Amino acid sequence: MSEGSNHSSKTASDKMMKKLFATKSRYNISLYILIPVIFTGLSVLSGIITFQYSKYYIKGVKPAGEGTLWLVVIIAATFLCALLITWILLRPMKKFVKETEELQIFPGHPDDKKNLNINEIDQFNLVAKEIKNLLSNIEAKEFFPEIIGQSDAMRGLFGQILKVAPTDATVLIMGESGTGKEIVASSIVNNSLRKDKPFVRLSCVAIPENLLESELFGHEKGAFTGAVSRKTGKFELADGGTILLDEIGDMALETQAKLLRVLEEREFERVGGTRPIKIDVRFIAASNRNLPEMVEAGKFREDLYYRLNVFTLVLPPLSERKEDIPLLISHFLEKAPKPARISSDALQVFMNYSWPGNVRELRNAVERVALMADNGLIEPSDIPVNILTSSGMEGMAYGHQDRDKGHESYEAVGISIDDRLRSLEKEIILEALISTGGVQSRAAELLGIKERSLWHRIKKYEIDPGSLKKRKSP
Repeated sequence: MSEGSNHSSKTASDKMMKKLFATKSRYNISLYILIPVIFTGLSVLSGIITFQYSKYYIKGVKPAGEGTLWLVVIIAATFLCALLITWILLRPMKKFVKETEELQIFPGHPDDKKNLNINEIDQFNLVAKEIKNLLSNIEAKEFFPEIIGQSDAMRGLFGQILKVAPTDATVLIMGESGTGKEIVASSIVNNSLRKDKPFVRLSCVAIPENLLESELFGHEKGAFTGAVSRKTGKFELADGGTILLDEIGDMALETQAKLLRVLEEREFERVGGTRPIKIDVRFIAASNRNLPEMVEAGKFREDLYYRLNVFTLVLPPLSERKEDIPLLISHFLEKAPKPARISSDALQVFMNYSWPGNVRELRNAVERVALMADNGLIEPSDIPVNILTSSGMEGMAYGHQDRDKGHESYEAVGISIDDRLRSLEKEIILEALISTGGVQSRAAELLGIKERSLWHRIKKYEIDPGSLKKRKSP
């Protein structure tokens, strides 16, 4: 095709598009204007006819048939207009609902929703809610791939993180031990303007009190015994980026006072130094302790607490977001040292447990039961006794409650005493190996048996010690 024909074709196409959009623009009237105008006009017309119709009765004259006919016509026209507008508005929504249900991207089946005997408006609201949940999950996976959770509590947390992350505001993360405060801090950094800058983490409880100042501020050569050279502190290393002060509630009061100065003036001096050092650092603090109570008890500086409490994120405990437990278990099983899947009964046990150690305890338990599982299927009998007992479902492992007899008795369900003893022995060996990081000599010493005896048992139960190395219990 020649260049001229291409040009003429393009020109004709442009003219057609302009004509099409010009035609559509004539009807581009907001429904907020169109619908009230239609009904207002019909109301005015109905009022005029009613007024004219009533004058006949005032004069004592029998009204002509035309007046009655017009009144009926107006009523019918009003009803038909309302019906037409309703159809125009609901038709695309009904089509959209039908198509989304056919895609089967939502939990449940379309027939299940029909059996609920809900009206169309409730059905629209239900689909809109499911779409919102779906989009929230997609957003969570995109912005927070390292955080597992789809509960309302976690979605609220995600929204707060997205609000504060792009700013330089100081963030205080509160939550029980094992809720994932460090992961949340990392998510804040990854969604901030400083994501490509240094991110320095410091646990205030892991460092002795007399060395914490040196870790934070650094020290000059000869500042104290053993300071054979200058050391750069965490604040200086984090310059331009972000610093996380984990377990800040365990910081000594004297160090708290010096930290307050850094927060307010953005400068500090090395231990033994005299020259102030300016820094540009964003602060994130985390604690599993109740800081307001510590302030009242005089164990935490009030002015420092208010300086840290610019934007507070409270992480929900696992007991308040149990709907996330199946997702977390699936995630941990994918990374477990031994491939495994979980039965519905075992999952029910996990759902009923309170998880005082939160996500950290759940991860440790999942890794342990995955190693215990025979044929790669986790059953209640593989779950540690303390979890079974606390969940109130220990009967699932060894029997069932005889309700028909009216008293509590547990009957065996095909598990012999030898099988139970073997399962218990395997669990004890696994716990010892996990606690020693897979070191067999230390595990044998912990169990009070010879290393050769432990080796024979490891072979017997097909345990892989290599997969347990550097995986100590928290």
